[in-house]
Amino acid sequence: MAQPKQRGVVPRFFANLGPGLVTGAADDDPSGISTYSVAGAVFGYSFLWTALVSFPLMAAVQLMCARLGMVTGRGLGGAIRLRYPRWVLWPACLLLIVANVFNIGADLGGMADALRMVTGIPSYYWTPLLALLITGLLIWTSYSLIARVFKWLTLVLFAYVITAFLARPDWGAVLHGTFLPHVEWTRSYMAVLVGILGTTISPYLFFWQASQEVEEDRKHGKTTVAQRRGSTNLELSVARADVVTGMFFSNLIMFFIILTTAATLHAHGVRNIETAKQASEALRPLAGQGAYWLFTLGLIGTGMLGVPVLAGSCAYGIAEAASWRGDSLSRTPLRAAPFYLVIAGAMVVGLALDFAGLNAVKMLFWSAVVNGVLAPPLVVLVVLLTSDKKVMGTRANGRGAKALGWICAAVMSAAALALLVT
Repeated sequence: MAQPKQRGVVPRFFANLGPGLVTGAADDDPSGISTYSVAGAVFGYSFLWTALVSFPLMAAVQLMCARLGMVTGRGLGGAIRLRYPRWVLWPACLLLIVANVFNIGADLGGMADALRMVTGIPSYYWTPLLALLITGLLIWTSYSLIARVFKWLTLVLFAYVITAFLARPDWGAVLHGTFLPHVEWTRSYMAVLVGILGTTISPYLFFWQASQEVEEDRKHGKTTVAQRRGSTNLELSVARADVVTGMFFSNLIMFFIILTTAATLHAHGVRNIETAKQASEALRPLAGQGAYWLFTLGLIGTGMLGVPVLAGSCAYGIAEAASWRGDSLSRTPLRAAPFYLVIAGAMVVGLALDFAGLNAVKMLFWSAVVNGVLAPPLVVLVVLLTSDKKVMGTRANGRGAKALGWICAAVMSAAALALLVT
């Protein structure tokens, strides 16, 4: 858990931002950017309301995961292993792995497609290079270094905020789409809705958030579960500010990507995004010909944050479920070989999906839909664990948190069911 740092109010606030902010930044990965772009291009401003709905639900679930890691001293996989039988544990891990591997393949493909757009070099050269680069950085450096370096590239996503105003949107339609939800009972609408929910409230974020709170404790010398167990009110308050800030950032960018693509692509008749080049056109009012580069930098930055989180959460989930003691990104490859083999395996399988000949943009979108369909059972597990006093003691969910958690599970389940029905 992040340790409060003694500085002025504003510097202290930013200094205490950690796992929550990185998780929020990683949530706007290439799959998320593609899904929000499709939503805006196809349906205009109709999906803006989802940013208001998903923020409290996403923040509530991520706060549960953060508290779980801080109070129990274990990640989500370890908590499930101790509280529930194996027939609950391993299917939960399987849901995580399936969603993550598909997402890894989609993100690598999206990054490669963006690089092909600006360099002319075919995507199939870029995907293995990106996979090797990310795997090498995780093995030979650390995720914290990757996060520090590439976190700044995600600031490029604020270009969507600027472009939203330059594109002169219909602000009446923006307000209507934000505060008066419009729902269509069609397959395409439900697919986009499930995709938006799946790319904002994703299984890998649950495992990652809890594990990173444990890693924060390890950094401060708490190497055993007994040392890590428990948390003070101040530590929980710092974590709450961190997580809420990260989730707000994630949903703010989501809102403006939908708004920008609605005001540019949808308004000019571009309703079917098939390539990275088409998606990047949304930034043309701000960057002109440089829109391609701006889009590529944003996609690379979010991909370099998101893909390690996807592969890392697979490894954390399996390591905790199998009780591989101490295996984490904070250890060297020689001391945590099985952990890093899971990361490498997830990257290899994800890479293999890229060579199946699937359209990169469609794969990015459908990876979000896969997350949306597979997330509800894991949301239920998170709510049950963090509401259980045998697990959380006096830090169990209050009524408000519990209600938001069940609403999240119900909304995502209903959307997934509606997609299957339509």
